[in-house]
Amino acid sequence: MNTTATAYEATARSLSAVLDAVPAEAWDRPSPCEGWSARDVVRHLVDTQRELFGRHELDLGPAPDVDADPAAGWRAHEQRVAAVIADDEVAGRGYDGFFGPTTIGSTLEQFYVWDMVVHRWDVARATGQDTGLTDAELDRVEAGADSFGDSLYMEGICRPAVPAGEGTDRATRVLARLGRAA
Repeated sequence: MNTTATAYEATARSLSAVLDAVPAEAWDRPSPCEGWSARDVVRHLVDTQRELFGRHELDLGPAPDVDADPAAGWRAHEQRVAAVIADDEVAGRGYDGFFGPTTIGSTLEQFYVWDMVVHRWDVARATGQDTGLTDAELDRVEAGADSFGDSLYMEGICRPAVPAGEGTDRATRVLARLGRAA
């Protein structure tokens, strides 16, 4: 299995654990993403990943019904992505990306896996779960934010940074950089 598939599957497992623990009545609670519920966050993850694969003419099958059951919809989606990205040819397929030449695997790992970590925190926060991020996950989030430069604050990515406050922990500082109050 290639490194992208490994990173995707590990991150998807952590995200699935949070989604599986969401009580049915909590899906429509507001998330830290302005104007989005916890359900909307899951829909965003599925839709944007499907868009990446569709742009490269890779079929993920029919879109899952995130509205009916966000956790089940996510699981169906992530299993399809895992199967497609496990193919080394797909992961290594090059194209001209937003920041220059790249591969599908690199894009999935650098942005979409990053997005899964951040949005796992958003769903956990919205639904009253443990929002803890590991040091490795915080490393990934920081590295991703660094790599985006000023593009991090483009419409549809992250809101401007918010103050973290003196003496706050690393997670609070990292999330504040992404416009989230921990």
